[in-house]
Amino acid sequence: MFTRARKIFYRARGHYAGRLNGAPFRLDPYHSKFWRKASRGDWEPETFAVLDRHLSPDRDYVDIGAWIGPTVLYAARRARHVWCFEPDPVAFRHLAWNIEMNGLTNVSAFCVALSDGVGVARMASFGGEAGDSMTSLLHSGAHGTDALTIAWDQFASAVDLSGVSLVKMDVEGAEFDLIPTMTGWLETQRPALYLSTHAPFLPEEQRDGRMADLARALGFYGDRPGAPAADFTKPEATAGFPSFLFTP
Repeated sequence: MFTRARKIFYRARGHYAGRLNGAPFRLDPYHSKFWRKASRGDWEPETFAVLDRHLSPDRDYVDIGAWIGPTVLYAARRARHVWCFEPDPVAFRHLAWNIEMNGLTNVSAFCVALSDGVGVARMASFGGEAGDSMTSLLHSGAHGTDALTIAWDQFASAVDLSGVSLVKMDVEGAEFDLIPTMTGWLETQRPALYLSTHAPFLPEEQRDGRMADLARALGFYGDRPGAPAADFTKPEATAGFPSFLFTP
């Protein structure tokens, strides 16, 4: 009863007053449970550490798989400009709302999926509910939706990305097809890359091979502590959802 009353209060007020890595924000009231967790510091503190380390007021940030915006909002206060992508229309509505509520004018948000070209792709959530942070181009369930897709090269040729210092990618399995389309730009620009992998969303017989392909595609970063290519095919990587940080 108390939880329900609290949700009603937040929605009547129009926002949840929370914090992301200690910084105050106005946040959409429909995800108050998640925002409370983030405000306590219990949501991906390692991700905020990466943002703190690689963002600065004179550099830009690319967020691929922005969901409702926890990393976008925080990064917008630390970076010169934020480019972000969230193709799930339910999540994108809340992302746009959170950006607007906080008066962030240095964020460009796009409700499109990065893929191999312009088109329309079916996508759905592995969690079974639209907007729940697990929407993937690898899944096309009955509860899914259509997403407009564009190629990374098409986007990169339309805007100035020469100042990007960090790319974060968390796309629920689409990384296996997307990373190979970005390697030319990544190798030339050499931003830091914070990549979450989702091998369990692939058929079991493909997991080792696709993870090894990712490691080879990103080999130009070098095999250094923090992101050794060998870690991609370890059992805990192919059976779990680890994140890897590549630095120039």
